[in-house]
Amino acid sequence: FDSILIVFGGTAGALMMSNPPDRLKSFFKIIKMAFTGGSPDLVSQVQTIVSFAEKARREGLLALEADAAELENEFLKKSIQLVVDGTDPELVKAILDTEIGILEGRHSGNKALFDSVAELGPAFGMLGTVIGLITMLGNLADPDSLGPGMAVALVTTFYGSMLANAFAIPIGKKLAVRSEEEVLSMELMVEGVLSIQAGENPRIVEEKLKVFLPPRQRLALDEKEAEEKGEG
Repeated sequence: FDSILIVFGGTAGALMMSNPPDRLKSFFKIIKMAFTGGSPDLVSQVQTIVSFAEKARREGLLALEADAAELENEFLKKSIQLVVDGTDPELVKAILDTEIGILEGRHSGNKALFDSVAELGPAFGMLGTVIGLITMLGNLADPDSLGPGMAVALVTTFYGSMLANAFAIPIGKKLAVRSEEEVLSMELMVEGVLSIQAGENPRIVEEKLKVFLPPRQRLALDEKEAEEKGEG
């Protein structure tokens, strides 16, 4: 129990002193976010944006307003709405880039919380080891006290290492991956929406957006298009 109190209690106390309350309240929610939900479907996003580009080329940008209202992705909905409202392209890019930057900052803060746990766990584990050694050295004349002191010294190091390597570090890395995926998805949308606003050919829009896709997803997109043409 002493080892658990030193490592987990010490880490929790240090976190409370070094992080704002709102972030601490989201601790378990952040863990859930790391392991729930899949990666953004970039292929579907490219197809959606290309279809918008085709419609805008045929009917004009205002024709996208109804379609935008039905979108589930709030960022893409906002992006299309800005274009439909006639917002200057540079301002559209500035607004959307700012939103992406704020998102990255929020994600960075969430990851920093678990980076702190990864640092604090082993530190308090080492502190427990020192306490255990002090207990042993202070009671060398009493052989019965050497065992408990040694136990605290070794077990706290184990708990600290486990807290960092089996919990905090994996979650931090998972959060970083999730953040990179979401930012890439949003950057794809920004590029697509600005291309639509510029009146670019839908095929050019598609080729520009394919750059954001890994090779396997590019192949999947090409196969989908080939199937649709075959059915047509």
